[in-house]
Amino acid sequence: MCRIFGYFNAAATPHAMRTVAALQRHGGPDATGVAQGAGWGLGNNRLAVVGLDGGQQPYGRGGPVQVVFNGEIYNHEELRRRLEALGHVVPDRCDGSVLPALYLEYGEEFTEHLDGMYALALLDTRGAVPRLLLATDHIGMKPLYHRWNPADRSLYFSSELPALLGFGGIGGRVRESALDALLTTRTPFGTRTMYEDVEVLEPGTTWVCELGGLPRVRRRAAHTANGAEGPAGDGFTAARQVRRTLRHEVGRLLAADVPVAVVTSGGLDSSLVTALAAEYGPQHTFTIAYRGTWPFDERHFAREVADRAHAVHHEVEIDPASFPELLEETVWHLGQPNADPIALSTYALFRAIREAGFTVALTGDGADEVFGGYERMRLAAERAAAGADWAPGYLDALSAVPAALRDRLYTDAYRAHVAADPALPGAAREDLLHGPGTALDRITRFELEQRLPAYHLRRVDHLSMASAVEARLPFCQRSVLSLGRPLPDHRRVQGSQVKRTLYAAAAGLLPERVLSRPKQPFTLPVTAMLRPGTTLWEYARDLLAPDRTAASGRLDGRAVDALFTAQGERPDDTTALALWALLVHEVWDGQFRRSLDGSGTAAAAPGGTRPLAVAA
Repeated sequence: MCRIFGYFNAAATPHAMRTVAALQRHGGPDATGVAQGAGWGLGNNRLAVVGLDGGQQPYGRGGPVQVVFNGEIYNHEELRRRLEALGHVVPDRCDGSVLPALYLEYGEEFTEHLDGMYALALLDTRGAVPRLLLATDHIGMKPLYHRWNPADRSLYFSSELPALLGFGGIGGRVRESALDALLTTRTPFGTRTMYEDVEVLEPGTTWVCELGGLPRVRRRAAHTANGAEGPAGDGFTAARQVRRTLRHEVGRLLAADVPVAVVTSGGLDSSLVTALAAEYGPQHTFTIAYRGTWPFDERHFAREVADRAHAVHHEVEIDPASFPELLEETVWHLGQPNADPIALSTYALFRAIREAGFTVALTGDGADEVFGGYERMRLAAERAAAGADWAPGYLDALSAVPAALRDRLYTDAYRAHVAADPALPGAAREDLLHGPGTALDRITRFELEQRLPAYHLRRVDHLSMASAVEARLPFCQRSVLSLGRPLPDHRRVQGSQVKRTLYAAAAGLLPERVLSRPKQPFTLPVTAMLRPGTTLWEYARDLLAPDRTAASGRLDGRAVDALFTAQGERPDDTTALALWALLVHEVWDGQFRRSLDGSGTAAAAPGGTRPLAVAA
């Protein structure tokens, strides 16, 4: 697991490469490797997880094929044996060390042989001009940000957005519709970021370019493995197949040359991962809690799961008074706003896991998207079955601020602008509303291909690697996706039940109270915490003062102020999340706003937030 960066058909000084490396060294503190040539450069920050004595990057340094790699290849031992039998020399046990030989054997299709999570950059110098390949895993567990300039055909890339800005001359223009994207979908979807000139490589993509040429993009199959078409037979058989496959994947993902922990929230998904991990030996489990008494406290469920698994349980408690500082740290590491309040807890939890001596942590992320676990999915399917229009309610449930409230918050000019530049990519919206399959089938496809990588996986990646922890996600493995994705509607959602197949798979493995409890959101109880007299309230009031929120011409400052009045008098989830999303945006704007002269230098940070230049 590492961080990568570089450029192609461009130039960067050694100082610039050192700057970019420094900006994401928190994700790879064990070593830094850089190689540069005429018109290209590759760099890496290493977090040593497998093959600790080897793994120097770029892999193949000095040879005709060099690779920098971020992620984990779970089938690397099998690949090593195959490649060595074919006559290739693989220098050490590190998983990424197989990549140069794999490419030499299979060419551009080498990624078809990888089982894992990854973002990589490969330089091939065997032709008349160098050729660069960028590639991402099947579902986007390891993001890769890039700036492609079609005018001069130059490319810069990195694992984290703040690091990419470190090259200079990048990110000078914030996308005008970016605020609407945050409020509509909680973070930019698709390939978009908050910046006009920065995009994210799509999941399951190979991007190929020869020096001075135009890129060629190839999409790979997303959710199938070895031709699998999902579980066959009755519901019992499907649940048994899911349990067996998850058990196998959890066992594989526990393998590392460093200490491994398990995140246990007390909900079904992480609890099932915990129970299956315990079958392989004693485990350490971690859960997050908040000082004081708050709604949605799951610590007792997490403790019950850990006790049943005979795990050593760690309860991480954070003080709500520290939220302003935590928010600034979290926003900086994400590089762009994400409106989920749980981001603070995610950052604090992985920090505690690292401080306790663990470098790898298994999580339950991705299960809701794969198996149909969200209430918005159930309600939409129910409305669709009744012949009602399900889309408005579903889209509002996705948002940080529902459509009617956004309309009241926006100025006339901004309302007109975002109408012409909607937050949801056109093709994704068309497929969601009118594509093939049932409503639930289309929603599942949208959740997996659009929302999960943009909103969820990037958050988990950045906030775990902020503390040099590799998060591993069993539910995002291709073998699990190949079982969950083709399930018929009634095996995912039926009546009041969600994740029916997964609950059946967990039967007998978890405490009955965990299996029978009502589903509740795994989130920060921001509605209760954002109230007059708290540190968070005063912080938000300061940063979202009417004259400040109105300064850009996008928001009506009086309408924002009215949200505080409403929240103070009658707290509710909708108002609280709207204020939270606006607060996150204001913190991000303060940290990453560029100076008016376009030089790429961070402007002075308002409200005590830190500019990019000193946040590293």
